[in-house]
Amino acid sequence: MSHTVRAKSKLLARVRRIRGQVEAIERALENELGCADVLQLVASVRGAMNGLTAELIEDHIQHHVVEPTQETDRMRGADELIDVVRTYLK
Repeated sequence: MSHTVRAKSKLLARVRRIRGQVEAIERALENELGCADVLQLVASVRGAMNGLTAELIEDHIQHHVVEPTQETDRMRGADELIDVVRTYLK
């Protein structure tokens, strides 16, 4: 079983909170709030996304690089992580 499946409810709760934050940005723009207020909301969403990303990366490292079920999974897990980090940093 994948570690994301085991933590499914926790991860979904975080995603739902992020969705709420993004919807707050939409409402702020629709209501023509000031740019500082909108920027604060965007910064909050970015922080929440970074937190979610960090948690997923940490879990990936633990389950697929540090403690893989098979040695071949270690290299695949490392390669997947490298791909994700490269995409994230673009």
